[in-house]
Amino acid sequence: MPFRLATAFVFLSASVVALADEPKKPDPKSADAWIDLMKPDVWKKHDPAWIVADEVKLDPEKNTRLKAEKKEGGKVWLNGEKGRLPNLITKESFGDCEIHVEFLIAKNSNAGIKFHEVYEIQIFDSYGKKEIDGTGMGGVYPRADTVKGGYLDRGIAPKVNASKPAGEWNTLEVVWKSPRFDTEGEKTAHARIVKAVLNGEVIHDNVEVKTPTGGNWMKKETATGSFMLQCDHGPTAWRNVRIRPAK
Repeated sequence: MPFRLATAFVFLSASVVALADEPKKPDPKSADAWIDLMKPDVWKKHDPAWIVADEVKLDPEKNTRLKAEKKEGGKVWLNGEKGRLPNLITKESFGDCEIHVEFLIAKNSNAGIKFHEVYEIQIFDSYGKKEIDGTGMGGVYPRADTVKGGYLDRGIAPKVNASKPAGEWNTLEVVWKSPRFDTEGEKTAHARIVKAVLNGEVIHDNVEVKTPTGGNWMKKETATGSFMLQCDHGPTAWRNVRIRPAK
């Protein structure tokens, strides 16, 4: 084989090997269709004040606060030094979907997850309470009177109070079914929580959500919408947050 041809062949072979050895760029959607939401670029706005860490715990000096040491590449997100940051809202819209969320809150803290930004499942320090309504951990938040204040109903209480003490991780999994509309845009079926499981216990099973919740209850409903983590009500840490369109 001529020297120049042989040299070109070796160079080409080495290039192919090098390309084969290069790591593949991670697919944001895993093989089972889960979308990893622990990435800043999936959110419309990700405040630079978020604290990324490996672990978070109650502040030993004041249990209404959380404490974490920053670590690049950490798997836990804490909503700032003061425990209040702008809500996280996905760029992508979703209809029927499943979510998996792990969260940890401080004593008396308050957060939530919202489908379409308007249907809220409440996150609130409710450990040890014998009775809770829609304002307690895992409840479907009640409609709010935006003029006079207070609530218009009690929301939908979870079947059981499955919350853990402040400072411990909770796991919430929800199968969500969006409202249905006809070709004229008229609603033909309410939104529905097919199933919600908190810390291994079923808290909602085939529950209709007839309107948006809180102060959003008069807003126009849609077949799809962004998923939201409420981050502006109190110290909250998140990890392993993911979503996938329902099959």
